[in-house]
Amino acid sequence: MADNNRIRDRGVVIDDAFAGLQRWGLRVVVIAAAAFIVGWGIGHVWMVLFPVAMALIVTTVLGPPAAWLRSKGWPAALAAATIVVGFIAALVGFIAILTPQVANKSDEVAAGASDGLQKVRDWITGEPLNLSEGQITAAISALQDRLQSSASAISSGVFSTITTATSIIINIVLVLMLTFFFVKDGHKFLPWLNTLGGQRAGDHLTEVLGRVWNTLGGFIRTQSLVALIDAVLIGSGLAILGSPLAVPLGVLTFFAAYIPIIGAFVSGALAVLVTLVTNDPKDALIALIIVVAVQQLEGNVLSPILQGKSLNLHPAVVLLSVTAGGSLFGVTGAFLAVPVAASVAEILRYANERIDDSVSVLAPKEDARAADALADDS
Repeated sequence: MADNNRIRDRGVVIDDAFAGLQRWGLRVVVIAAAAFIVGWGIGHVWMVLFPVAMALIVTTVLGPPAAWLRSKGWPAALAAATIVVGFIAALVGFIAILTPQVANKSDEVAAGASDGLQKVRDWITGEPLNLSEGQITAAISALQDRLQSSASAISSGVFSTITTATSIIINIVLVLMLTFFFVKDGHKFLPWLNTLGGQRAGDHLTEVLGRVWNTLGGFIRTQSLVALIDAVLIGSGLAILGSPLAVPLGVLTFFAAYIPIIGAFVSGALAVLVTLVTNDPKDALIALIIVVAVQQLEGNVLSPILQGKSLNLHPAVVLLSVTAGGSLFGVTGAFLAVPVAASVAEILRYANERIDDSVSVLAPKEDARAADALADDS
């Protein structure tokens, strides 16, 4: 019993602490280096990964109906071709109907937002606030320049040069072809991976990838439904107010919904500012109430009910993910940030479950050893 009660020297305790700190420091350095190498590699092959990522996202939507057709006896190729061609037809029809309205009024949206910002500046620099015009003017000017440059880019068309047009067309064709192959043969991938990895690694790979796929598919499908509801409600509200730009603002709301938090804020602010110019302050206040009500409905009712706890991501994690994705890869990165974060979170949850299983298996053995040790000491 005396050995168990001996006092350790302070130098030994400090030395052990620094040894642990050194081990963890080296691990952090190795992990950071590995993350840098992975990021460097992704940056150099991004032109290949981008169409693959977009095709996977589209496949999460088209995969279930294709699987339903296969369950009814359809050949895999015919089921995939039917679903993909139907998707293309619906997408082309949607674009053909809305593009002229949005493109023709893009300048009006940007101009209305700029004029709205100008009115807001006049209000906050006048009575009763009497704020300084210096910093406010600089900020308003920067936002106006950004809006006008964005409008010019939109109104002049994305296909402003042969190179850009060729790149976009090639990417669209590549995404559609990859989507067809993923829809046709994607259900064979996990069984093949399980066979390739063997019993030890294959089971873990298929389980974690299956969970990631279900999480990603659920997020994309429900986010599309939430985006559609937001766009219809806000667009209808603006149309009732008599806003001449209700359709383009509704379309903007739909696409902005795929960039959580930031997208809703930007689209809502644009809707209010444009209504302030095209209508009057009273209608702008009503538009603000509509936007806030719809966003509260989305955050507190639609998203929790439709998405449930499938993502289980804290809003701060979502915000940081969108910010990081947008800073590194622009709009595309902001769009892909939440699906990537949700996938990483699902992988970490699976790893945590495996750790808990290992601890629960080892705990009884450790308890038995401790009991034997106490019996020997007594």
